[in-house]
Amino acid sequence: MTRQPSLFIPHGGGPCFFMDDPNGAWTSMEHFLRSLPTLLPEVPKAILVVSAHWETKGFAFTGAPQPALIYDYYGFPPHTYELRFDAPGAPELAAKAAALLEAAGLESALDPRRGYDHGVFIPLKVAWPDADVPVVEMSVDGALDPALHLAAGKALAPLRDEGVLIVGSGMSFHNMRGYGDPRFTEPSRQFDDWLTQSVKLPASERAAALAHWSESPGGRLSHPREEHLIPLMVVAGTAEGPGEQVFGDLVLKTAISGYRFD
Repeated sequence: MTRQPSLFIPHGGGPCFFMDDPNGAWTSMEHFLRSLPTLLPEVPKAILVVSAHWETKGFAFTGAPQPALIYDYYGFPPHTYELRFDAPGAPELAAKAAALLEAAGLESALDPRRGYDHGVFIPLKVAWPDADVPVVEMSVDGALDPALHLAAGKALAPLRDEGVLIVGSGMSFHNMRGYGDPRFTEPSRQFDDWLTQSVKLPASERAAALAHWSESPGGRLSHPREEHLIPLMVVAGTAEGPGEQVFGDLVLKTAISGYRFD
């Protein structure tokens, strides 16, 4: 089985890719998400998605053979609550991922009732519209400790050699007050530059930098609460070599990036 990379992707705002977008605010991000299969050496055996929209004590994985959808966004057009993404689950992968974390001394569990939230089904519906690749969703730990999530990524890294694509789904900038506000453009660029340079570091240096992300230029302004950044920590933890920026653009006047780790 060919080794898969790991990806950190921006998942946009709610169901944004399935709504009218007359100003093209989400066009570049949508094109990037559509290109995800081309970044891979082959079709993945399964996709393990770490979502910013599921927080638990310890880590958890969806364990259902066919998870439902969770429409966890509010105030959007009615048709966005009828979207379908019928990707099968992968209970065996979920159990193996949980076992890898347990072996590393990290708390984990299976949740047979949890469905896919919009941090999973919205970007994957863009990238894999046929929903023909099995998917497991992984939560973030509610303590949002970067070192803990880097350790979780390291424990999960062997899955990559089994053809599993590990995806962190969040946003490299996530301050709801800042979207569309030109006063946030420069601070978001400062943080984006720092984050991109940190991602390019070797594993040990990268981990040290990411563990102190809140001390970076524009860091806390870019993430008043860091749940949308934490999936990057898991993804970064899966790799020894440097990462690379595979998406970068100004979206709603803020700098947004996506990253790949080989």
